[in-house]
Amino acid sequence: MSSQPASRRLSDAPTCAPSAKLHESRLGAWTEIGDRCVFNHVTLGDYSYVERDCDLMFAEIGRFTSIASSVRINPSNHPWWRPTLHHFSYRPGKFGFVDSDQGVDDRIFAWRSEDRVVVGHDVWIGHGAIVLPGVTIGNGAIVGAGSVVTKDVEPYTIVVGNPARALRPRFEDPDTVARLEALAWWDWPHERLARMLPLFQGDPGAFLEAAEVESRPTSCS
Repeated sequence: MSSQPASRRLSDAPTCAPSAKLHESRLGAWTEIGDRCVFNHVTLGDYSYVERDCDLMFAEIGRFTSIASSVRINPSNHPWWRPTLHHFSYRPGKFGFVDSDQGVDDRIFAWRSEDRVVVGHDVWIGHGAIVLPGVTIGNGAIVGAGSVVTKDVEPYTIVVGNPARALRPRFEDPDTVARLEALAWWDWPHERLARMLPLFQGDPGAFLEAAEVESRPTSCS
């Protein structure tokens, strides 16, 4: 008998904690959002999950991505080129400088929305990590707990630290990475994922060999 408690079964409808707040966001099938998360203009791919107390803005998250608690993705930049960094220059109504919120400076919000973060498929972002605006994290990468990611992360690379730097590749053989990228198993239908589950639980080489054989087109005799 397993010593681990049974996991709550998810479904093709997203599971979202009641305390989470989502604005202009889209969630894929088999996704899960933890307590007190805040999403603002976020797309979350199928099978991905986000643990409690995360704050994501203007981000595209791939499939099968695992985001630990207290992660911040795309914290807002301020207009550093202006005489002041403060909100009152682009939200004057909030501070009584104009009569209403009609004075909002949409240029700043458009600038923020264009500086999106893109996180690939099968990525793991550790507890308390911060991913700064405009960063792309490649498929299969790992971001260590507490890291601050200031520049793009190559696929299947482990990065750690502040600022985050490459520690090592997940797989020593570059061919393994190339084959995983080419296979793009994250796009498989649910039924095939279920059928291949025993191979996902084992050696990457055996998984790739079996999956590649199955993926080859059959020729007509």
